[in-house]
Amino acid sequence: MAAATSSIAPSLSCSSSSKALRSSKASTFAFPNIGFISSASKSLRSLTATVSGNGTGSSLSARMVASSSAVRAPLSLDFETSVFKKEKVSLAGHEEYIVRGGRDLFKHLPDAFKGIKQIGVIGWGSQGPAQAQNLRDSLVEAKSDIVVKIGLRKGSSSFEEARAVGFTEETGTLGDIWETISSSDLVLLLISDAAQADNYEKIFSHMKPNSILGLSHGFLLGHLQSMGLDFPKNISVVAVCPKGMGPSVRRLYVQGKEINGAGINASFAVHQDVDGRAADVALGWSVALGSPFTFATTLEQEYKSDIFGERGILLGAVHGIVESLFRRYTENGMSEDLAYKNTVECITGTISRTISTQGMLAVYNSLSEEGKKDFETAYSASFYPCMEILYECYEDVAAGSEIRSVVLAGRRFYDKEGLPAFPMGKIDQTRMWKVGERVRKSRPAGDLGPLYPFTAGVYVALMMAQIEILRKKGHSYSEIINESVIESVDSLNPFMHARGVSFMVDNCSTTARLGSRKWAPRFDYNLTQQALVAVDNGAPINKDLISNFFADPVHGAIEVCAQLRPTVDISVPEDADFVRPELRQSN
Repeated sequence: MAAATSSIAPSLSCSSSSKALRSSKASTFAFPNIGFISSASKSLRSLTATVSGNGTGSSLSARMVASSSAVRAPLSLDFETSVFKKEKVSLAGHEEYIVRGGRDLFKHLPDAFKGIKQIGVIGWGSQGPAQAQNLRDSLVEAKSDIVVKIGLRKGSSSFEEARAVGFTEETGTLGDIWETISSSDLVLLLISDAAQADNYEKIFSHMKPNSILGLSHGFLLGHLQSMGLDFPKNISVVAVCPKGMGPSVRRLYVQGKEINGAGINASFAVHQDVDGRAADVALGWSVALGSPFTFATTLEQEYKSDIFGERGILLGAVHGIVESLFRRYTENGMSEDLAYKNTVECITGTISRTISTQGMLAVYNSLSEEGKKDFETAYSASFYPCMEILYECYEDVAAGSEIRSVVLAGRRFYDKEGLPAFPMGKIDQTRMWKVGERVRKSRPAGDLGPLYPFTAGVYVALMMAQIEILRKKGHSYSEIINESVIESVDSLNPFMHARGVSFMVDNCSTTARLGSRKWAPRFDYNLTQQALVAVDNGAPINKDLISNFFADPVHGAIEVCAQLRPTVDISVPEDADFVRPELRQSN
């Protein structure tokens, strides 16, 4: 059967018009015009990074100028659902549609999953354990007889992990990957991206006609597009993409059992709908995972923002900036323990909690007058060096280069062509991360670390630069805020605070780990070679840049999203075990 029209209809909303742009009077030097405009204030102005000197050489400048061809209005996605209540929200003047979650909605799951007798969860990596357990528990509460079955490759060490949480061969809830795919009406493909790329043909051949393929990442679409291919037309294709790693999805679901739900927000997409059920199935899946709210996207927009975000503030960029700042602070005479606290602990603790509950402006407003000057100095110097790398990264993702890089790297994990295997090494044995182990051992319970103004300025500049890239590339505000703010401060950073950034870099998804190793050094070098040099040279603070930060409409949009966040903060014990099963033996 030919695929029906998707039940999610994209439409473009109008962007704000620009007024005459005014340049900064401070000296600048050559940098490519990247064609963005600032939408941060009523009077749009060119934003120029400045440094002292003669305006030439290797220092940084960037000019934000009007370019109508480069500015895209945020994508607005409407959808239809016959099961759940659709709600309209206004984010920075743009209307978007969401579905709120809650355990009181579990009673609607049988209707959402009408016609589905078995949900096959394929894989037991980051998302698999969390999604399988959440789905199973939610369906039990809904008094549904839908079976959630885990499918694993023969000989996988993950069989024991799955049995330990109640999935067994005897009950028909654990079995071979191919048999599980063939017998499932909804197949949740949660194996690694590289494995999907290498096995998609066999996976498609085992799926039943009119069954539904569920993805939690759009990577496979990007891979297929790079080869001029698409999904088979006799299946529906949907996505539900939690904005957090699997352990966060499970941890908050368990914490929320007594308060009508807590979890990780998710986006959903309907790429292909053969029988009109796809949107309700995807929304049911998201509600069953415990998502506080679910927003619409497209599979293409999802993989662009997600792969980009992993390499940006979610992992790669934060890894790079703390390495750079730790080195700077210790070189300037700060003790190693204090430098670690003023970089990693500052970001993953106090800054993240403040942004999560009060927003970015609250970080600035909580500083002393002297601290505010340090923040502005760091923000002004760091914004464009961060944006330069983020801009390049986004375009590499959009062009398919990052997807191809992940696929090829996955193949280098094994011997081939007479060359040895090169699996990813660990990063946690270097000086900075050994200091982190020492700091955490002596850290009082509940200590969120200091608020160091310079680190805060760099981190917030990174966050705002990522928001600006996604905004100018046409992503919806729901996607921008979840991918740049909420996933960072409410999901990943609390785990980093418990175990360290290096532990996360060594134990998250394969695609994210590869991306962090590739891009973290770029952020490190750009900050060291450009931003910190500018500070040392006495570069004046870019007042236009600072004023636009204060007036940016994203702050109001974040406030709206904060009202939809879980009513509990994620609780991560210091011994939190979120090592991916396949890495346990090596660890």
